[in-house]
Amino acid sequence: MKRDILKIDEELCNGCGQCVPNCHEGALQVIDGKVRLVSELMCDGLGACIGHCPEGAITIETREAEPYNEIQVLVAQHHSPPQLHLDGGGCPGSRTMVIEKSGQTLTDLSSDQPTELRQWPVQMHLVNPNAPYFRSADLLLAADCVAFSMGAFHSKHLRGKSLAIACPKLDQGTDTYVEKLTAMIDIAKVNTITVMMMEVPCCGGLLHMVRTALSNATRKVPVKKMIIGINGDVLQEEWV
Repeated sequence: MKRDILKIDEELCNGCGQCVPNCHEGALQVIDGKVRLVSELMCDGLGACIGHCPEGAITIETREAEPYNEIQVLVAQHHSPPQLHLDGGGCPGSRTMVIEKSGQTLTDLSSDQPTELRQWPVQMHLVNPNAPYFRSADLLLAADCVAFSMGAFHSKHLRGKSLAIACPKLDQGTDTYVEKLTAMIDIAKVNTITVMMMEVPCCGGLLHMVRTALSNATRKVPVKKMIIGINGDVLQEEWV
């Protein structure tokens, strides 16, 4: 099948290995002084490791490759050295955990919090990049899980913005997302883009899509990156 997968430029790679611990699937190893993709099955093609290569030796290409196999990742991590083992095993984004709450609840439940959603649809495969609500708008591109983790997502982050949601790990055909984002920048002329991602590594693919769209576009727009913790806290917020 044709899909996105890592490409390593051996001439640029200096074998520093900084990318290796940032490939949470364990698909990268330093062999004979160079980083190698040891298994296509273990590379999800999202590029979470790309930003950790100081030489710019890692890129994403679309080519014929074996499909990503999370079962093989689980097996490999089960047999990995203790320091590389993840609690619960497998990809951090699908790790099972319980989120403890303090027991505090809202005292006034007499009325629902009003929605700040001002459009439909919102999923990236369904949106029209030149729809009226994107024109000259502040775009909020959010990972699917963000709104469920944040109690005040609507009032604090969605208000006044146009919304698009996506899951860089599970969605298929995300090259279409890059094309739509490029059109939002060049044709709809969005003012700003806020990318809200969960703290799990696979969410980094969302920012990678935006950066690729910006490199393809003729306009440049400010981009804010927000990292959201699984417990709903804003862990990082910066313009990039």
